[in-house]
Amino acid sequence: MATVDECRDALHALAAKLDRNAETQGKLDFDRTLACRVPDLGTAFHARLTGGRLVDITDGDDPKAKIALTADSDNLLALLNGRLDVTRAIASRQIQVKANPFDLLKLRKLL
Repeated sequence: MATVDECRDALHALAAKLDRNAETQGKLDFDRTLACRVPDLGTAFHARLTGGRLVDITDGDDPKAKIALTADSDNLLALLNGRLDVTRAIASRQIQVKANPFDLLKLRKLL
């Protein structure tokens, strides 16, 4: 089982990757709140996806988030580090994503 700090660090690493992608690919017209829930650690994080970037990563849940990702800590790290394919993870129920279908398509472009 991963730690809360490892999950937080992986989210910040994803944010850095998205920053680099946004610089090279240009801005994506996408502005949504994001909640990342990690039930095996009893914790959550929330942030905002805007312009192809992940900003304002904060501890705690956002029950009103437009996009909600739920994953155990090990699967979250594997997903954020690129070792777990998001489509396969959703299909095998390793992660759950609650979002508008159009938002899911835009998320795939980001990753």
